[in-house]
Amino acid sequence: MHVLRYLKGTPNKGLFYPSTNSFHLIAYSDADWGACQISCKSLTGYCIFLGQSLVSWKTKKQKTVAKSSAEAEYRAMSATTSELEWLAHLLQDFHLPLHLPVLLHCDNRAAQHIAENPVFHERTKHLNIDCHYTRDKLLEGFLQTVHVSSKEQLADLMTKPLSELQHNYLSSRLGL
Repeated sequence: MHVLRYLKGTPNKGLFYPSTNSFHLIAYSDADWGACQISCKSLTGYCIFLGQSLVSWKTKKQKTVAKSSAEAEYRAMSATTSELEWLAHLLQDFHLPLHLPVLLHCDNRAAQHIAENPVFHERTKHLNIDCHYTRDKLLEGFLQTVHVSSKEQLADLMTKPLSELQHNYLSSRLGL
């Protein structure tokens, strides 16, 4: 019902794609730990820009229950990394230049530390192998993580209920 009310109240909103020749992929990844009250599964959300244009976005419930907010964020980073690699291959298919490394913005320093630190330790031994995909892409130089404050985390729109002021601010940053 809230979504329908929002859509009815914002008929003039839409995506704007400026004319640009920037082929920098920039991503924002976020998770809402234990968002589902029934299953306790977290939500993954991301938004990806090509230059200043929003080209991909997603919200999806994670397949497994995360044991911490850092794990939920790390799983969201993995999903975002997969989409980034697909988009990079698409750009290559069109013979368009891709500027590396791709920037992945995350607001959870613990998740960034897990991604950047290849040392096996107690906190990460339970993570599935597929989650370490992000770590591999960091080591390859394809990806670079960037810390972003929660206030500037654009992917919060995909995962959390926000105040009207914050919602409007982040929506405008998406180009809506």
